[in-house]
Amino acid sequence: MISILILTKNEESDLPGCLKSVSWSDDVHIFDSFSTDNTLEVASQAGAKIAQRKFDGYASQRNAALSTITYKYEWLLILDADERIPVELKNIMFDATQSASPNVNGYRIQRKDFLWDSWLKYSQISPYYIRLIRVGHARYHREINEVLEVDGEVVQLSGYFDHYPFSKGFTHWLSKHNVYSSMEAQRWIDEHKGNEKFSLKKALFSKDFSEKRYHQKGLFYKIPGRPVIKWFYMIIWRRGLLDGNAGFIYATLQSIYEYFIVLKTKELIAKQNK
Repeated sequence: MISILILTKNEESDLPGCLKSVSWSDDVHIFDSFSTDNTLEVASQAGAKIAQRKFDGYASQRNAALSTITYKYEWLLILDADERIPVELKNIMFDATQSASPNVNGYRIQRKDFLWDSWLKYSQISPYYIRLIRVGHARYHREINEVLEVDGEVVQLSGYFDHYPFSKGFTHWLSKHNVYSSMEAQRWIDEHKGNEKFSLKKALFSKDFSEKRYHQKGLFYKIPGRPVIKWFYMIIWRRGLLDGNAGFIYATLQSIYEYFIVLKTKELIAKQNK
């Protein structure tokens, strides 16, 4: 069997679907950041175990959930409330964990992002995430787009899980990414203060997906005209146009997000130079 961890903050609308998709587990944990809606009632009615902690950062919150909760099983699946586990993936995970070699401590799983009912098959940028780990062998770092580091080998599974980032509407998505863009801009400033070096070799050839994405993003942030480049990259190079209207909308929203980062980075630099 596999334990489940779901991190929440005001997730009364998304949580029921997430809980239903993992109802096969008898060890479901909600790690809540003091929700003010009916999140806890939804979790309690589903029989989930609840713990609360004041939010003080994305990575620190997730690390607290990993270190302070006692899980029933050796393997832990980490989810957000707007994600769902298909039955096919459940069976794949069961088979993988039961036959896992001792040096394997994590599994990377493909995620399908949806806009309305449309899978963003081509325009989705980051399709793989480490979400299934052996308890006690993983830790998060970086506060924005946090990365899960696993102590041991990570294997890629053949299945996928579903993600509905627009389940609360475009206003919520834009509000959330407005916060993210501020954090990304500050991260860019901090990394350049520390003379962080980004490797083209790692960006192109690293076998570690998280490391590869980290160096890709670091190098991409040095390129002028990023919002426009990102839009054409998603629509033309990644063939996002094949996703139809959903693909064009998603590429445009991602370009807006990129422009937020550009503007806020310039603003921070201007403040420093005063």
